[in-house]
Amino acid sequence: VQLQASGGGLVQAGGSLRLSCAASGRTFRSYDMGWFRQAPGKECEFVAAISWSGGSTYYADSGKGRFTCSRDNAKNTVYPQMNSLKPEDTAVYYCAAGRRLGTDPELYNYWGQGTLVTVSS
Repeated sequence: VQLQASGGGLVQAGGSLRLSCAASGRTFRSYDMGWFRQAPGKECEFVAAISWSGGSTYYADSGKGRFTCSRDNAKNTVYPQMNSLKPEDTAVYYCAAGRRLGTDPELYNYWGQGTLVTVSS
């Protein structure tokens, strides 16, 4: 599975962004998907995850109530919608695919190249 993340950019605090992660391969719909982020000087941290069917989602406490993750298996794409963005959300965001749903990056076998989100105050 090859993943291509997009949709990052510069946004003011309080604004919204919808990221996308497009996947190649017919097996995309069998993978659980995760989103992670890494800010400069910080470790990679979990953001959100969605099961292969879209029926289960998990969010980091930092994003609960602000972030929503969905997927369209017909289009091989996952969409995290991020609202009420804060400067501390500034990071490179990565999508990842794996066979087990969870918050640990070790669960995910395939990673996209990342897309930069910058939130100005």
